[in-house]
Amino acid sequence: MDDLLNKEPVQRVQNALKSYSSEIKVQILDQSARTANEASNALNCDVGAIVKSLLLKTENDFILCLISGDKRCSLNKIKKMLNQKDVSMANAESVKEITGFTIGGVSPIGLITNLTILIDINLSRFEDIYAAAGHPNAIFKIKSKDLQKITSSKTLDISE
Repeated sequence: MDDLLNKEPVQRVQNALKSYSSEIKVQILDQSARTANEASNALNCDVGAIVKSLLLKTENDFILCLISGDKRCSLNKIKKMLNQKDVSMANAESVKEITGFTIGGVSPIGLITNLTILIDINLSRFEDIYAAAGHPNAIFKIKSKDLQKITSSKTLDISE
């Protein structure tokens, strides 16, 4: 399992973390954390403390939304906020092409494209949160306030 740390997507996350803080490290889990429920079981934490990184397609761009694991992304709220008629979940091919990660391992950092990132306000209920680190078995633990800083994102009410 430790050879996962050498995989290129995980390395990108590790490098992004290292440039922010030497204290935050990628952890490799014995079991998959592909879904928020799997991750919360593997980490023995509240499912709401799991960060779901969801790529959305707007009329002419993509945005990354970081949603609390126990919430659903509200496309209607995002449409209104961005004043867009059409906002939808990106398909698996677009996710890989735009983020450089496959679904189940999409990290909010180490992205290959510079994206607008929105963080769901519900993640701030937790001091420590867990995000994917480039592979379904790789995660990192971070303070919610640090995730906002490292991603240069806006914290908004974008879930239901």
